[in-house]
Amino acid sequence: MESTLLLIFQAIIILSKCILKLFSSIKSAFNHLFIFFKEGRRALGEGFFALFISIIGSLFAGILLGKMTFFLENYPGLIVLIPGAIGMRGNIFGALGSRLSSDLHIGILPPELKKSNILTQNISGAIILTIVLSLLLAFFAKGFCILLGFPSITIIDFTIISVLGGIFSGIILMPLTIIIALKSYENGWDPDNVTTPIIATIGDLFTLPSILIAVLLLGWIKNGFFEIFLFIIFIFMGLAGLILGLRGEIDLKKIIYQSTPVLLICSLMGTTAGSILNSKLSIILSNPSILTMVPLFSAESGNLVSILGARLSSGLHSGYIKPTSWPNEGAVLNFGIMITLAVIIYPLIGLMAHFACLSLGIPSVGLYNMIMISSMAGVILTPIMLITAFYLNSISYRKGFNPDNIVIPLSTSITDPLANLSLIMIAMIFLGISLTQII
Repeated sequence: MESTLLLIFQAIIILSKCILKLFSSIKSAFNHLFIFFKEGRRALGEGFFALFISIIGSLFAGILLGKMTFFLENYPGLIVLIPGAIGMRGNIFGALGSRLSSDLHIGILPPELKKSNILTQNISGAIILTIVLSLLLAFFAKGFCILLGFPSITIIDFTIISVLGGIFSGIILMPLTIIIALKSYENGWDPDNVTTPIIATIGDLFTLPSILIAVLLLGWIKNGFFEIFLFIIFIFMGLAGLILGLRGEIDLKKIIYQSTPVLLICSLMGTTAGSILNSKLSIILSNPSILTMVPLFSAESGNLVSILGARLSSGLHSGYIKPTSWPNEGAVLNFGIMITLAVIIYPLIGLMAHFACLSLGIPSVGLYNMIMISSMAGVILTPIMLITAFYLNSISYRKGFNPDNIVIPLSTSITDPLANLSLIMIAMIFLGISLTQII
């Protein structure tokens, strides 16, 4: 009897300890959750606002792409250029916004809209990079078409479309990037949470119309003297801009020196994304709602990783995040912010894309399929974006490079082909198409 009572007593003690430990764990989890939302609510609020605005803007880009089937069919290889062109605008002007944000945070750039040497060097760098990278993107697009055996337009046509599209969209993006970065900071917003996604959205919104205008202009001058003349002028402008940038003042030289190799890789990745789309063009064109979702999904993924990259970069510059080989508390907080935003944004992409297609008479694959395709592709992509943004920031900072010149362009460009691949792969699963057709 004594042994039985002792065993019951010990069992009650063990059970009590387990219950107390469970309550302690629940309390600790709630405390961490409370701290997370307390510290991250501003970033969540500002980030969601910027991403929601971005969804609306990117939706127009997706709708326009869904309506561009005529041009995609009559200008073979054009879709190889488009993701790289869209990504390049976000890379160049997103990095510009990130640099301005870091300069504002550390106090070397005044928030007033007035002439300053730092601002001038940043503007010059963005102009040079736009021309140079537009040229490289055209050559990459043509090279990929030749390498993969895709029918395509000529290298002169690619160059005219790419450079004119870059110039037209740059005229709009340049002043808007500067104004949004300065005014958001001046009004108490964190530019890291606002500038990059809004600029990427504006880039999405104006890049496709700019390319469309360039295609229409090309139709007027095609196979004539003026087309050859423009091609030569653009080549000269690119070479001259690169030389001037590398021989310019220290800030301009640093921007060109650090950004050009990174954006070169980004252009290759963007062209890879376009090649993935081109390889499945017949499937995509037969399901135009998926085509409508492509720029939206890719843009929001790029915006999410850009917000994370910009926040980590500013944290490194200001010292509250360390360039360690394992994420510290500050980095983990930012991971939580991005995951929370991703859980909200990816289903919203499918929802809004579906209703946009219905309202415009574009055949949809169904509400459930649209939401699940976007959500499941987002589940695949999110951990990759977390790892990419953190280690690019940490490694570039340890190596003495400015993460603002490297992380956003490179992380968004890595994200683009993976976003397209994951979206198409999940779409094919839900549409009942054999995955062997992806290869």
